[in-house]
Amino acid sequence: MKAIGNIYLTWRTGRGSSRFPVGTIKKSATGGVRFQYNKEVVAKAQVHGFVPYEGFPDLDKVYTENVIDIFGQRLIRNERNDVQDFYKFWGIDLSYKEDKFYMLAYTQGLLPTDNYEFLADFNPIKGLGFITEITGLSHHKIPSDTIKIGDRLQYQIDTKNEFDKNAVKVLTQGIILGYIKTIHCRIFSKTKRPFNLTVHGIEKNGVLNRVFLKVDTF
Repeated sequence: MKAIGNIYLTWRTGRGSSRFPVGTIKKSATGGVRFQYNKEVVAKAQVHGFVPYEGFPDLDKVYTENVIDIFGQRLIRNERNDVQDFYKFWGIDLSYKEDKFYMLAYTQGLLPTDNYEFLADFNPIKGLGFITEITGLSHHKIPSDTIKIGDRLQYQIDTKNEFDKNAVKVLTQGIILGYIKTIHCRIFSKTKRPFNLTVHGIEKNGVLNRVFLKVDTF
């Protein structure tokens, strides 16, 4: 898939905290997949309690064996009753549902039991669409009726952001909701073509807790 660049293993201490891209998963033209830690980022994450991912204990090693099989254990099983709803939510091309690299990139490998996410550095090819999430909602305490599923949102590249030069603000009617997830935000700086942002899913309890977005290229 030309749309998928590297996938970054990110970690954070919990909801509302910053994500650290602690490792990089690369797929070669021959189909091999390798993983290595980003040691400078790991050093910063260790201050907050990060420990190596199970199955990849050596921070200095470049792993080339069983990489996608180990990470792929996070993926949904095809025999689950809700698998079709899962595919629909994440916009999965069913012809790639057995491709673990593709599935990690498009579903982020999210589990409720830990704080890891797999965030793809997507390329802006024609017809690309993927699901991302607004970060920073817990800091803004935005009323839950501010947006609804299907709403089109606006965005601005925040070039003066002190934490990420690729940061992208998400807005509605002049109200800043938050930011596009780290790594996912990079695609907005790769092209001058505009993107569509559509509210895809909402978790709320008086305020917006989580907002999933569909990002589409023209």
